[in-house]
Amino acid sequence: MSDSQKLLHHCLYFTANALSRVITRMAEEAFRPTGLSPSHAFLVMLVNEAPGIGQKDLCAALQLAPSTVTRFIDTLVYKGYLERRSEGKLSRVYPTEAGISLNDAILKAWKTLYRNYSDRLGQKAGDRLTAQIDTASERLSNS
Repeated sequence: MSDSQKLLHHCLYFTANALSRVITRMAEEAFRPTGLSPSHAFLVMLVNEAPGIGQKDLCAALQLAPSTVTRFIDTLVYKGYLERRSEGKLSRVYPTEAGISLNDAILKAWKTLYRNYSDRLGQKAGDRLTAQIDTASERLSNS
């Protein structure tokens, strides 16, 4: 392995992006049966859990920019899984019957993804890695 390759494998930016690409492929495969991308599926799941949730809360939960969440909601409204309702100055997001009916498939996909990476990493190691990445993300976001 060259010195440059060694440097890449000791760089948080490089290794985090490499991990992101691998886990994204695994997630897309696990969520394929839902007909949704993993991010869209998690948004539907959040709305199903908290009907009437606001976009600001969705942005915080998903750690995504408001413009991205708006695009996701627009797509899911178009597909018939969510609806927007104005309540005064606020816009709230609610699941439709079609969105609610996706919940079991979304949970199954999430469990499949968890099982797939746990099988490769080991459950404890996967859980520990998830916690470490979450902590690192929090710390880096607050700097």
